[in-house]
Amino acid sequence: MNTIYAVWIAAVFLIGPLVIYGQATSSIKGSITDKNGDAVPWATVSIPTLRTGTTADSAGRYVLAGVPAGNWELEVKYVGYQPYLTKVRTNGSAPVEKDIILRDESASLDEVVVSGTMKEVSKLDSPVPVEVYTAKFFKANPVPSVFDALQNINGVRPQLNCNICNTGDIHINGLEGPYTMVLIDGMPIVSGLSTVYGLSGIPQSLIDRVEVVKGPASTLYGSEAVGGLINIITKNPKTTPLLSVDAFGTSWGEINTDVAVKFNVSNKIQSLFGANYFNYQNPIDNNNDHFTDVTLQHRISLFNKWNFERKESRVFSFAARYIYEDRWGGEMNWEPRYRGGDEVYGESIYTSRWELFGTYQLPVKEHILFMFSANGHDQNSAYGDTPFLADQYIGFGQLTWNKPIGSHDLLAGLTYRYTYYDDNTVVTANSNNPDINKPSVTNLPGFFLQDEITLNDHHKLLLGARYDYNSIHGSILTPRVNYKWNSADKNNVLRLSFGNGYRVANVFTEDHSALTGAREVIFEDELKPETSWNGNVNLVKKIPFASGGIIGFDATVFYTYFNNKIIADYDSDATKIFFGNLDGHAVSQGVSLNVDLALMNGLKLNAGATAMDVYSVENGQKTQQLFTEKFTGVWSASYTFRRFGITLDYTGNLYGPMRLPLLSDEDPRPDRSPWWSIQNIQVSKAFGNGIEIYGGVKNLLNWTPNKGVPFLIARPHDPFDKLVDWDANGQPAVTAENPYALTFDPSYVYAPNQGARGFIGVRYSLY
Repeated sequence: MNTIYAVWIAAVFLIGPLVIYGQATSSIKGSITDKNGDAVPWATVSIPTLRTGTTADSAGRYVLAGVPAGNWELEVKYVGYQPYLTKVRTNGSAPVEKDIILRDESASLDEVVVSGTMKEVSKLDSPVPVEVYTAKFFKANPVPSVFDALQNINGVRPQLNCNICNTGDIHINGLEGPYTMVLIDGMPIVSGLSTVYGLSGIPQSLIDRVEVVKGPASTLYGSEAVGGLINIITKNPKTTPLLSVDAFGTSWGEINTDVAVKFNVSNKIQSLFGANYFNYQNPIDNNNDHFTDVTLQHRISLFNKWNFERKESRVFSFAARYIYEDRWGGEMNWEPRYRGGDEVYGESIYTSRWELFGTYQLPVKEHILFMFSANGHDQNSAYGDTPFLADQYIGFGQLTWNKPIGSHDLLAGLTYRYTYYDDNTVVTANSNNPDINKPSVTNLPGFFLQDEITLNDHHKLLLGARYDYNSIHGSILTPRVNYKWNSADKNNVLRLSFGNGYRVANVFTEDHSALTGAREVIFEDELKPETSWNGNVNLVKKIPFASGGIIGFDATVFYTYFNNKIIADYDSDATKIFFGNLDGHAVSQGVSLNVDLALMNGLKLNAGATAMDVYSVENGQKTQQLFTEKFTGVWSASYTFRRFGITLDYTGNLYGPMRLPLLSDEDPRPDRSPWWSIQNIQVSKAFGNGIEIYGGVKNLLNWTPNKGVPFLIARPHDPFDKLVDWDANGQPAVTAENPYALTFDPSYVYAPNQGARGFIGVRYSLY
């Protein structure tokens, strides 16, 4: 199939010129500059419909020859600037002069977002605060997956949950991963089993932008959106390059390759095919505990998206994705033959997953969209001698009707979600017949209504409510209200929000600690859905400079109050994890600030900080949440030497202490993590032929969590607890061989074990 595509592309470029050979042609020429009149070298100039293009020279001059007579859309692109589109008419003889002024990417104050209100709306006009991060933002620190890419977003932290298999989830404002809904093109793809593993296989090359909503979004998106949502918007096949490649390797032996190819099947049908391949097969044990510092992985992800242009610009697109991953971590001498046994400890996870999702606008006068998704997830895992075998199938359908009536913008929706889940744990055990499982089947129909009321040019009010009927837990109602005020120039925006959220938990799919190590999982009672009430105050201020450039401030105060919060109790018993609903309440509160600075001289700075307090109160006792810092800071600084096409990026994060789980009173490890920081630097060089070379150093400070700690993994020399003596209460006893009364446990983890490493890569784009 790839050979056929290669021949087809070659034919386009070989036969295309023959078609217009002999016709009268014109040339289009001119200069490309920025707002200050400085030349923009090496910009790409093309006419997409003719599949022809050229590149400006070092002085910003360009000549596009061989253009037949007609009306054409000229497209100009260069990294750091907004794409430029203009109409050009050629007569087939005289050259056309066309000078072009590109606007800096940061000059755009009015991005279009969809996540806050489920409608395309200007970011400044949205009554719900939405943060937008473009693909370029993530290129400042190239990583192999979306999970790692989110580490430089303020208030968002990828949290590792296991020292051995390096699985993790995404925290927003201190709330754990199950409280964060991850969407792909607005569809709830990453949930349940994929909460832990689903983020690893989303290739960055297919990301157009990432939208982040902090605070509950259950009114529109239902369960799992209690803490917020992350919406990954994939690229539109219509506007992507014909071919894009991004590949890099590190000094640790990691190899990552992203490839995306666009096919114009016709003038109205475009397809984007993408593939991601990641391979790391180099066991390293720098902390000398005889366990791998980083999980070995072999992963491939395939993605295909189709876009159809229809009458009256109606939407129709669908996409499919498949991911397979083989990962393992454990003792350095582990081999596949030890999988599932008790000779050599290893955690081996085979993941096979498929996804299908799309959007279709009905061919009627009203604006009615049907959105759908389906996914299947098969997980075959062995955590030492504990197998975890699970299957999950989810089907989702949503019908929305958008109807503006005067000052009201109404949105109504019908949703249905089907979830099938089966595993080999007590969750799906059949008490009547232990030889036959009883899979969990959940039906979740719902209805939501939203009214966005424009009071006047400065004031907007959003009212919304959602009703869901969970076939297991019954009726659930989630209302919300949002208010927005903006100044006349929209450089000052104030938003207030208040809403309710709920969440239904599945421990084994969401909390990896329930499986790894030697602890036994105990359910104190049947878990009830969590509910929460949240209030946010958000202030945005933009200050444009007369000389060009802009500085922006985005400050938020947030408060969330939980009832029935599901707590994992590591403290009561060193050999067990107790899961149950909190007999009390929990709170997540704090303040965050983002600062964005962009100057016309090529300097860009994005920095943010969040101070928060996340705790629970039970029987009058306040307890800080595990693995949650009270302070976090992130930054991304970039400077472009435009004359030379060189960009320097410096990114990093800083985290305050967080409470960590100990196994006994004698455990010698600190119960608080230290302040720690991961910093990276990158230099990239853009060439005029679509090639960009980049390289740098990750973790400049060579910081790893084992510094100043006697050990990270408890009793790594005895992973099956064969040498542990037990007292009359079933607890590990203090002996000469076990002076701290510990059992094997890898849950003392809060940061990656990977030290400093160099990387080098190449990007190529063909328009």
